[in-house]
Parts: sequence; C-alpha cells; structure tokens
Amino acid sequence: MMTGPSTERIIRIIARLNIGGPAIQAITLTAELRDYGFSTRLIRGSEDPSEGNMDYLAAAAGVKPTLVRTLRRDPGLGDLRALLALVRLIRADRPALVHTHAAKGGTLGRLATLIAFPRRQTRPMLVHTYHGHSLTGYFSGRTAAFYRLVERLLAPATDRLIAVSQEVQDDLIELRVAPVSKFTVLPLGFELEPFSSDADRAERREALRRAWGVAEHELVVTLIARLVPIKRADRFLDTAAILASRPNVRFVIVGDGELREQLQASDAALQLGHRLIWAGFRRDIPDVCFASDVVMLTSDNEGTPVSLIEAQAAAVPVVATDVGGVRSVVLHGVSGLLAAADDVAGLADAAGRFLDDAALRADAGIAGRAHSTRRFTLARLTRDHAELYRELLTSRRASRQARWPAGARSNSHSGR
Repeated sequence: MMTGPSTERIIRIIARLNIGGPAIQAITLTAELRDYGFSTRLIRGSEDPSEGNMDYLAAAAGVKPTLVRTLRRDPGLGDLRALLALVRLIRADRPALVHTHAAKGGTLGRLATLIAFPRRQTRPMLVHTYHGHSLTGYFSGRTAAFYRLVERLLAPATDRLIAVSQEVQDDLIELRVAPVSKFTVLPLGFELEPFSSDADRAERREALRRAWGVAEHELVVTLIARLVPIKRADRFLDTAAILASRPNVRFVIVGDGELREQLQASDAALQLGHRLIWAGFRRDIPDVCFASDVVMLTSDNEGTPVSLIEAQAAAVPVVATDVGGVRSVVLHGVSGLLAAADDVAGLADAAGRFLDDAALRADAGIAGRAHSTRRFTLARLTRDHAELYRELLTSRRASRQARWPAGARSNSHSGR
C-alpha cells in the first residue's frame, strides 16, 4: 500500500448516490484509494426524493462530492446541461483517469471525456463499471436496442470495462457490448465488520424486533430492496402469502421507492395485514439482519446483490431468485437457496425449509458468513482497483514514451 501525498488525479462519475451498492462503491473507493496515491473528485447527480441517498456515508468517509444537479437517472432536457458541466469539470481537472459507474453516469461521463479530450493520445484513461445491466428484460424492445447500441459505441473508446460478476460479464459479451478482452471482473467489496461482529447482537436483535412489535417466538422474513419494478417486491408479497400459513411468521420490507403506495394497496399486502411491516429506508442494516431469520431477494435481475452479501456476513440464511449475479454471491444449498424467478412456490418452499429447521438456519449462517467475509471485503476491492489503475496508467506512459522517445522530443524542440 502506498502512503503519503496523492500522486494521481482521478474523476469518478455516478448519476446519483441513491441507496444501493453502486453509491456505496463510489463513495468507499473515493475514500479508500487515498492511501494508494489517488486523489479523487467524486461527481454525482441528483436523486429522486423516493430513492433516498447515501450522503451520510460520504460525510462519514470524509468525501465531499461535486454535485451536478442536472445529472439525473431519467433522460431529459437536463442531460445536455449535465454533459456540458461534466466536460468543464474534466477539462479543468485534467485527470489521469476517469471512472464512471452504472448506465447514466457511464454514458454522459464517457461522452464528456471524449468531448473534453478528443485526441486519444491526450485523453485520460477511461474505465466504466457495470454494476448490473438493464439491456434486456427491463425496457421495451426499441428502447433496449437503443441502449445496447449506445454501449457498443462507447465500448471501443473505453480502456477497461469492469463487471461486478462473471454472470454480468457473460451477459454483456453475449449482447455484443464488447469482447472479453475489454473486461475485468472485480467482485464488489464492503466494510463487513458491522455485520460479522456479534457484539451485543442479541440485545440489538431484541430491540429492533420490539420496535417492530415482533414477539420473541416469531420468525421474521425480510426483503431489503428499493421498491422499483426490477426488484419485484410484489413477488415477495406473493411468497409471503404462501408462507403465512405458518402462524408464527412475520414479514418485513425494508426500503422505499416509487411503487410503495401501489404495493401497500395490493391484495397480497392487505391480506397479510399486521403480519407485514413496512420499515422504510433504514441505516441500521446490520440490526435489520440480526432481527431477521431469513433474508430474501425476489428481483428480476441483479448485478451483485448487496443485501445478500450483508445478510450472509451477519450469518443469516438467504433465499433469492436465480438471476444475474446472484450465484456469485449465494452458495446454493450451502449458505442459501435459489429458485427460478417465476417460481413463487419454489421461493416459498425454500424459505419454509429454513423457517422449519433452526439447525439448518444456523449451518447456512455459518457458511454464508465465511463465504461473504472472505470474498467481498473492502480491502480486496480497493486493492484490486488500485492495481488496475496502476496497470492502465503504466501502460499509457509506456505507449507515450514509445511514440515520443526522449531523443525525438529533444530534436523536435530544438528544431522550432
């Protein structure tokens, strides 16, 4: 690890710091890479009020993001203003490397870099991370095709594409976004000590369950997710409706979003009645995991599901849809159980197996903690990024030196 003053300027761009894995990664990498000799400006856009934000995490890490207010998730007239603002910031900073995250930040951030430095020889190195993708199964056919075209056009100008799981990389290659030679797989990493430490666990579990009105003998099945279409909280409710035949089970939804009112008014939610707890956004996710007996995820697609990493670190068994990068996180049959996305009965059966067997819950929890805390650490993630940055920057310098040897540069200057 390098210590001392920062030696390389980095710009990191993300469309919004809404609650979720991409924002956590952008903030923590900005903070942690200081010790490796990288000085990072984190540029962020604006979130919708229903998305929540992770400004508290940035403040705790000593990160002060640069806000571009017109940089937002949805396409609109503000995109041009956001693009021009990004061009100005990139030109002013003249960074050695620009790293963009997720779809909107990746599109405008990479375009801005190409506009700010049109000549490849003088352009900062360009890196983009796919935290997942919505190029299939999310938008209409024409819209998805357009977004795939955008990614294919930007890929050749990007020096390295990062996928957060092997599954995400394989999907993108199959969609012909870029060849395998463009990709590096870097699994996510988090500060998991708050989840893996059992200090005061029993007291914290009891306190939160008491606040929720959960009795000591009751078991809790929890969904931790933004309430947006791709997360399919409605599927969780349908699964809960099947599990409700067990009288000692309660259900908790931790999160908020655009679908909250619609979900709360659904027949499944109304039938669950007081057995369903709407917890909203919470910052005490370790305590949420401690208070839970099973953590579920019922999404249509996932890059790398943060809630399952954290739940396993907290030694809580998990049940999830077998989509996207879930298998890179969950050891099926060991730390958790998976079912097909359209198999609500299978999801209910998997959760029921854990609910009915305390020993099975304990064994899966032990295995999940070992797996999660070995593979998904923040220290590993930071080291991987530092090594990648150094590799790219060293390659760039070697290329420039080969193009302009010292003697050639000297002769060029003396002939002016």
